[in-house]
Amino acid sequence: MPEPNDHDPRDGGLPLRVGSLFSGYGGLDLAVDHALGGETVWFSENNEPVAGVFAHHWPDVPNLGDITTINWNDVPPVDVLCGGFPCQDVSTVGKRAGLAPGTRSGLWSHMAEAIDALQPKLVVIENVRGLLSAPATRAAVEGEVDDRRNPDGAIPSGATVRNLEPDPWHLGDSATRPLRAAGAVFGDLADLGMDAQWIGLPASLIGAPHTRLRIFILAWPQAALSDTARQRLRARRRNPGTGTGQARDDRPFPSDHRPRPQRTAWLAEQAQRTGDAVVPDRGHFHRWGRYARVIARWEHITGRAAPTPALLSEDTGPRPSAEFVEWLMGLPEMWATDPNNGLTANQQITALGNGVLPLQAVVAIDAIRDARLDSVSGSL
Repeated sequence: MPEPNDHDPRDGGLPLRVGSLFSGYGGLDLAVDHALGGETVWFSENNEPVAGVFAHHWPDVPNLGDITTINWNDVPPVDVLCGGFPCQDVSTVGKRAGLAPGTRSGLWSHMAEAIDALQPKLVVIENVRGLLSAPATRAAVEGEVDDRRNPDGAIPSGATVRNLEPDPWHLGDSATRPLRAAGAVFGDLADLGMDAQWIGLPASLIGAPHTRLRIFILAWPQAALSDTARQRLRARRRNPGTGTGQARDDRPFPSDHRPRPQRTAWLAEQAQRTGDAVVPDRGHFHRWGRYARVIARWEHITGRAAPTPALLSEDTGPRPSAEFVEWLMGLPEMWATDPNNGLTANQQITALGNGVLPLQAVVAIDAIRDARLDSVSGSL
């Protein structure tokens, strides 16, 4: 068994330093802070209204701004790097442009650059289920000639390869070979000298009244990165950021005017209630009908009643309630819907829909840590 982690507050040390990318309203950060005993020290969020929500809850943490302009050589090192890079191009409900240069989901390459420069002890990644099936396209490497073929007998007779990753010896190194998005992510992590493990977890498994399956990946250093692998990784991606972007101060008021909250105490309470038996009452059946059992269960886990799911307007008709979506995500009341955050109702719903359900992420992180306790603990 590895020695206790010197930076783990559970062992009497300092909190792990956490860097956050594609931060949104901070759902993944809440999970990482809670599950790993960390403290976020900087974040990167380019959407200014949403960045204001994050800054409201982490008032002392600077925003590095647009990830494409960051020079990682100038960024303070961290123990843990977390982020859910944009999912629009790999989502099963999108256009499936895939993980490719120029796409929003292709911003993964910038996260990979951050991993390469910062060398964190642990990386936590979140994305949608479509990561497992969406295609990935590599940027062509100058002078590359794709003259390799499948070795004889490499593909069993009658096997179905679905036109993806057709060569088991050529895992996405060439732009002419199709690859799944998840395969591209794992390939980049391998080139960075990291081992990784992933889990697909539906939110309903932790008691939420919706499926919302998400993919969570944990990666940690395992072996020294060879010069060949590093050169291959950089050649097929991009140059580091210029550092010309401005880090923004999105704090709603000076940090010394507001005491630091114990942000994740409510997550511990939610986790403790997930195994409780819940019986809906007559009021639940009267209001929610066939959804009474799942609503009652999530009310018990979150510790608060479900808000009204829709708002009625004579001009526009019914529209989703941002407060209800916030509750579905298991967040404390007004985490993203506080009027002081300055978001419109549509901005609130968009931010919440793009975010991470914190309790779901906590369970996923714990599950991977339990499965690979020796490897993960040894790297931290």
